Amino acid sequence: MVIQQPSNQIKLTNVSLVRLKKGKKRFEIACYKNKVLEWRQGIETDLDNVLQIPNVFLNVSKGQTAPHAELAKAFGDKTTTDAIILEILRKGELQVGEKERTAQLERVHSEVVGIVASKLVDPRTKRVYTTGMIDKALDMLSAQAHNTTADKDKAAAPAAEGTTTPPTTTEEPTAATAVTTDAAAAAAEPAAAEQKEPTKPAKQYTWTGVVATKSAKSQALDAMKALIAHQPIPVARARMKLRITCSTAVLKQPVKTPKAPHGHGHGEDGEQHQEQKPHGTVKDKILSYFEAVEHQDVVGSEWEVTGFAEPGAFKGLSDFIGGETKGQGRLEVLDMAVTHEDD
Repeated sequence: MVIQQPSNQIKLTNVSLVRLKKGKKRFEIACYKNKVLEWRQGIETDLDNVLQIPNVFLNVSKGQTAPHAELAKAFGDKTTTDAIILEILRKGELQVGEKERTAQLERVHSEVVGIVASKLVDPRTKRVYTTGMIDKALDMLSAQAHNTTADKDKAAAPAAEGTTTPPTTTEEPTAATAVTTDAAAAAAEPAAAEQKEPTKPAKQYTWTGVVATKSAKSQALDAMKALIAHQPIPVARARMKLRITCSTAVLKQPVKTPKAPHGHGHGEDGEQHQEQKPHGTVKDKILSYFEAVEHQDVVGSEWEVTGFAEPGAFKGLSDFIGGETKGQGRLEVLDMAVTHEDD
């Protein structure tokens, strides 16, 4: 039993605790609020601004410091106190208070709203929305998602209570019954074969609010998908401004068509697929990815085009240029999101 004396009892208040269980013992350190996360993210580098006191405790609330023998048994004889504190800071479990958790969620929410507001525009005017309007639209989606979940729970509860199993009766099958059963089974075989390949339902994007376990960029992408899918306000992804430079010798070449897969090149359909002629040139295909062309010109032996394209078309355009131009084409991003600001 440890005797509580002033020499080994240090009482601290208004702290954030970091706990680490090692060697069947739980060790704690007392830190300032909001500083542990900043230290782990690399924002804060001075340990004096993180630790309230450079000691290792068995119980911070009781002020019980960890004896040297317990530390040596758990971490090793040659491990210093500073090294033990660093290990607890890196690997320990952080006890986050309600106010600290709320502040963290507010920071993530503000960052998500800021990212979404910079990437979405009004499709008619191409102007950005204010963060306040994006915040209200996300609140509408969150309320809608919670109401939908609540309605599903209410509908599922009476259905579960009202399900009863019908009584079973055993009768000896007759010849007529056997014939009818065989005919029904034969008729059910085509329907069962059709049901073996169900169509995948379209993915529905929902928004329920920010969480502290995912990055702000990832949550902002989910929020943009939900806003575009449900349209609580008219929104669209801001277009990218791209510039493509390509050799003029490649532009007039026909676009390569994919080869027919094995097993599908026989019969009339297969012959028709093999005899299919390419449609359009490389230049036509490149221009088809642009929503609007701002400028195109030929300088010497190079063709240059600048225009606006949807972000979803960027990967396809990049793959096409890399595969069709054989290293003679180059794609540059001039602006990730083109918007019009109000004066």
